[in-house]
Amino acid sequence: MGTNSVSSRHALQLEPEITKSHTDVLSEDALTFLSALVEKFADRVPGLLAERVKRQEKFDNGGLPDFLPETQSIRDGDWTIKGIPQDLQDRRLEITGPPERKMVINALNANVKVFMADFEDSFSPTWDGVLDGQRNLTDAINRTITFTNSQNGKHYQLNEDPAVLICRVRGLHLTEKHVLWQGKPIPGSLFDFALYFYRNHKQLLENGSGPYFYLPKLQAYQEAAWWSDVFSFAEDHAGLERGTIKATVLIETLPAVFEMNEILHALKDNIVALNCGRWDYIFSYIKTFKNHPDRVLPDRQVVTMDKPFLNAYSRLLVKTCHKRGAMAMGGMAAFIPSKDPEKNAWVLDKIKSDKSLEANNGHDGTWVAHPGLADTAKEVFDAALGERINQLDVSRDEDAPITAVELIAPSEGERTEEGMRHNIRVAVQYIEAWISGNGCVPIYGLMEDAATAEISRASIWQWIKHGKALSNDKIVTADFFRQCLEEEMVVLKQELGEEKYNNGRYEQAASMMESLTTSDDLTDFLTLPGYELLD
Repeated sequence: MGTNSVSSRHALQLEPEITKSHTDVLSEDALTFLSALVEKFADRVPGLLAERVKRQEKFDNGGLPDFLPETQSIRDGDWTIKGIPQDLQDRRLEITGPPERKMVINALNANVKVFMADFEDSFSPTWDGVLDGQRNLTDAINRTITFTNSQNGKHYQLNEDPAVLICRVRGLHLTEKHVLWQGKPIPGSLFDFALYFYRNHKQLLENGSGPYFYLPKLQAYQEAAWWSDVFSFAEDHAGLERGTIKATVLIETLPAVFEMNEILHALKDNIVALNCGRWDYIFSYIKTFKNHPDRVLPDRQVVTMDKPFLNAYSRLLVKTCHKRGAMAMGGMAAFIPSKDPEKNAWVLDKIKSDKSLEANNGHDGTWVAHPGLADTAKEVFDAALGERINQLDVSRDEDAPITAVELIAPSEGERTEEGMRHNIRVAVQYIEAWISGNGCVPIYGLMEDAATAEISRASIWQWIKHGKALSNDKIVTADFFRQCLEEEMVVLKQELGEEKYNNGRYEQAASMMESLTTSDDLTDFLTLPGYELLD
């Protein structure tokens, strides 16, 4: 690299300074590459985020999302993406989780095709956690990763044929406060991308795979175009053919569902798939329509993929992707296995019906959060696929055009006090875990991540704002919520036990929940105030 790159490296400040234990991760060469990326691309991020705010203001003032008239030619055009590498053509089942050492080994060994190592929604980005996560992924790619449980001596190592690894970087809204550029924290997405790409691209290609990424939380095709520029820069820097980096974009915000063609087009050299990030999508529906009393969602538990607005989203994603030669990934089954046989049978039945809906809609694959559910979910897609490796042949051309009205349709269902109280307990427990450094938490039979906790707190915020009545005719007010919060903290203390409760940060989490839920404005992401509390 030239002298400019070296000098820009010195404009990067690390706080705290690199410890000996992390010099392998934050090597001078990796930091020089990171600084080149930051210098070229970081200053475009605030503008992209400002556009999100401007668009939301239109929705807040009564506007509704719709397809963009100015990009009609892209939607009508006859074009396809560049292509899909061999090892990404069969993605019938993917598992996700944070890049913790034991988790990485178990996930790569699971009966799945892909493991998405997650620096985003199922991860609490403590500085040590971020750096250790990068090391764990490099060790996995180098096939040297092992783990021994210090308590029982159990040893974990990779099987012969591990799943394909994809790295999910942080969203554009998240910063990395331990790395400063001109005195400001850099985008977390650039930090995660730079380290994973720089440290691993050669070995990944040698392994017959490649540098593959999941991109979360995009709201507009201009954000996809930014990523395209980042990828092109990285490929040129490494002397790689354009299109070597491959990305799957999560369609998990309501605005993005109206720009799927445009997102595919902006990234067409690098993109291979879109994914139905259903939990974040529900959260985004609440955020987008926070000022719309006619679009307030019912209890989280009843907002399932058979609801018209969600089913339309799934079908449109399949149709759009397959028309452009891209794969259409289904969403997350957040259930975890139960030791109780009756309850477990219920869980497996739920998985089957959920995954059958996706397979019948034409999705090429789906997600699970727990290896214990892999076989059940995979069986559904095995049956649907037969001899095929994906469903790219399912065009859905006979479908009537899916309209904006369908995609934003109000959702029927009850709002219950029981559902509200359940949401309070879930959100408080998740926030407590997250600010304690754990972003992936089993709670009441579900693997909760930031997206599911976001739905829990944003729903109640919206019920309060619009003074919605519950099924028992009680009106949801800030005071009623505070009373419920206080009472549910007593329930939590009983459920968890005095010792665990007192040793945790539950009071702090409750205070944060109270603030998030009763504020005048809906906070964009709970991870933003939460990040201030992380080391």
